[in-house]
Amino acid sequence: MATNNDLIFDATRISDSTLRIAYQIYEANFDRKKIYLVGIAKNGLVYAQRIKACLESIASLEVVLVELKVNKKQPLEDIHCSIALSELKNQSVVLVDDVLNTGSTLMYAVKYLLDVPLDQLNTAVLVNRNHKKFPVKADFKGVSLSTSVNEHIEVRFEGDAAGVYLT
Repeated sequence: MATNNDLIFDATRISDSTLRIAYQIYEANFDRKKIYLVGIAKNGLVYAQRIKACLESIASLEVVLVELKVNKKQPLEDIHCSIALSELKNQSVVLVDDVLNTGSTLMYAVKYLLDVPLDQLNTAVLVNRNHKKFPVKADFKGVSLSTSVNEHIEVRFEGDAAGVYLT
């Protein structure tokens, strides 16, 4: 468990960054009636729910929340989506995760989503780490951190200890 000395982002900064990301997503989709937020379970889905709430407070846009389950240890294993993939056909999709670490989770999630033609695909993360193994970028990000590969980022969304921690 991280200590307070490891706190990078507190709950207020998470909220502020989430609202900023929501505005950026809206700007990229202002001419649409509907967008899909695809949150990677578990924390990516929690973060997508927060972005959805912000989007709905600033825009008259239908925001559909979708859960995508990816085995982060074995991303080539089955990926499960809470809706039929065909529902995303020709839609604007934002893939959401809490931390972009090596890029493997986002890479395999993007590969899965591209099994249907999409009108637009963007990525959003709260924390972007700057030592990726795969050529994946975050279109919308809360903060970029240069960390060592031995350091770990932990995001907590609930409770008194809500924040982003470096361990």
